[in-house]
Amino acid sequence: MDHWFTRNIVEPGKLPLLLSLASFVVTFAVTRTITRLIRAGRGPFRNVTPGGLHIHHVVPGVVLSVIGGFGAVAVGGYGAAAMLFAIVFGMGAGLVLDEFALILHLDDVYWTEEGRKSVEVVVLTAALLLLVVAGFAPLGVNEVTEEERQNRLELMVTLVVNFLFVVVALLKGKLRLGLIGVLVPPLAIVGAVRLARPGSLWSRRLYAHRPRARARALLRGYRHDRRWTRWGRRVQDLVLGAPDEPSQG
Repeated sequence: MDHWFTRNIVEPGKLPLLLSLASFVVTFAVTRTITRLIRAGRGPFRNVTPGGLHIHHVVPGVVLSVIGGFGAVAVGGYGAAAMLFAIVFGMGAGLVLDEFALILHLDDVYWTEEGRKSVEVVVLTAALLLLVVAGFAPLGVNEVTEEERQNRLELMVTLVVNFLFVVVALLKGKLRLGLIGVLVPPLAIVGAVRLARPGSLWSRRLYAHRPRARARALLRGYRHDRRWTRWGRRVQDLVLGAPDEPSQG
């Protein structure tokens, strides 16, 4: 059964990554469900506050990530122990990244507007891992023919060119296109050739003396956010809970 699964469902050697991804997504979903129940005061769940100190779930997440990561390195291979440590690591990563915004801001911003960054990071991480499981290789290596792989010069040129597109996309503020473009180079090319996002490093440096380009970038950014951000936030609020209203005063 195991041989049939690895031969027909997932590439050989990627089963630990698939299990880690599955445990990552499940842990995140379960954690968000529990935190929403705690916020609403429903169910048996409560915050862990020994001695009045609120223990965030990023703490056990770090512990599980350390155990899973070092354990996987220690056992190596693709045996049962490696699978178990992969699951443990995925659980830890799900707990840690669910509070990514807290780590970034060094403040409890879980239910604030800044807390949305955690959701975005989790979704982006899951998407990248899913692409790797599906067989995508970084910087377009999976698209290189066997003959080109034998020619080191052609391979290096391919890697460098695709990497430059990724860097330009990131400098233009196209974070999602840049990161996913590491595995799907055409997306990095799209991000690199389009106008930079307002406020990005590329916009501040290269559009400073180009008022027309700066105005076009502002208009395009406004239209993009008006079209997509509102719907994305509605989905986040529906699935993950709306953030708290900012306090007045």
